Amino acid sequence: MKESTGDKKQRDGSQPLAHHTTSLKQLAEYLGLNPATVSVVLNEVPGRSIPQATRDRIKAAAKELNYQPNLLARSLRSRRTLTIGILVPELGDGYHTQVMSGIGDQLIKAGYFYFTAHHRHKRNLIEEYTRMLIGRGAQGIIAIDTLLEHTIGIPVVAVAGHRHITGVTNVLLDHVRAAELALNHLYSLGHRHMAFMRGQPFSSDSSDRWKSLVAVAEKLGLEIKPELVVNLERDLSSPELGYPVIQQLLAAKQPFTALVAFNDISAIGAIRALQDVNLRVPEDISVIGFDDIKAAAFTLPRLTTINQPLEEIGRIATQALLNRIHNTVPPRDEITVEPELVIRESTGPMKT
Repeated sequence: MKESTGDKKQRDGSQPLAHHTTSLKQLAEYLGLNPATVSVVLNEVPGRSIPQATRDRIKAAAKELNYQPNLLARSLRSRRTLTIGILVPELGDGYHTQVMSGIGDQLIKAGYFYFTAHHRHKRNLIEEYTRMLIGRGAQGIIAIDTLLEHTIGIPVVAVAGHRHITGVTNVLLDHVRAAELALNHLYSLGHRHMAFMRGQPFSSDSSDRWKSLVAVAEKLGLEIKPELVVNLERDLSSPELGYPVIQQLLAAKQPFTALVAFNDISAIGAIRALQDVNLRVPEDISVIGFDDIKAAAFTLPRLTTINQPLEEIGRIATQALLNRIHNTVPPRDEITVEPELVIRESTGPMKT
C-alpha cells in the first residue's frame, strides 16, 4: 500500500502530533501559510485583511495540534509580562485570603496572572522573594501585611502599609475611626474596665492600631491599665493565638468587663478561654474583634467586630497598582479605607 505524504510526515516527525505541543513555525508549515499570517490571526492583531475562512482554519488547526504560544518570548518583545507578584505572610488566615480574593478577582478582569510568595514575616525572605518575583518578570508587586523597608524599583502597593516609601502606594484602614467605633460602642454599654490585646510587633497594623486605641481612650477618659494589656507574640493564624494570653490575663485576677481583641482570630480564641472558666460572653465579659472575617458571623456567640472590607481592599490595591503600571492616573501615596462597626452577639451591657 502506498504511503501518503501525511502519513510519511507523521512517521518522520516533520508533522506535529496533536498530543505534543506545536510551535508557531510547525503550525504554519502544516497549514502551508506564512508564520506571520498565523501569528496575526492567533494574536488577534487588528487591521489585517485575512479571509474569515483562513482565520477559522488557522484556529481549528491550532486547537487540533495543541499549539501553545510562547508567552515568554512574547513578553520579552513587548516588555509586558501581564504578571503581578504578591507578597503575603501566610496563606491560611481569613484576613489574608479575603484580601487576596479581591486581588485575584480584579487581576482576572484585567487579564493578569500572578505569583504568590508567603514569607512568615521573615525579612530575609521578603527581600529574596521580592528579587525573585522581579526576576520572573513581575510588572508590579502587591505586599499584604508586609513590612517593606526601601524602594523596590517597580510599581508597588502595600496593603496595611504604614511606611512612606518612594514608588509605593499604601492602602490602609482609618485606624483612628476604627478605635472610635470600638471604644464608643463598649463605652455606650457601660464598660469602663476594659482589657486590651496588642498585636504582634511584626504585624503591619499593630503599632497604628494601638496608638489609635490609646488616643481615643484618653479622649473618653478611659484608663488603660498595664495589667489589663496582653501582648500577642506568636505567629499564628488560628484561634490558638488568643487563647493562652487570656488565660494569662485571668490569672492576674484583675477585674474587667470587656475585651478589645487585636483581630477576629484572637477574639475567637479569647471567647473560648473565657468560656472554659465558666465566664459567659457577653453576660460576664463583652468581646469585640477586628477585621470581620467570614467566620466572625458563625461563632458562638456571633462576634461583634470592626469591619474592614477585605475583598474591596484587595480590589482597590490592585487597581492602584495597575494605575501605577499604566500611568493612567497620577499615583497616590496613600488610600484610606473607612471601617464599620458590626454589632452581633458578643457584646452587651455591663453586668450590674
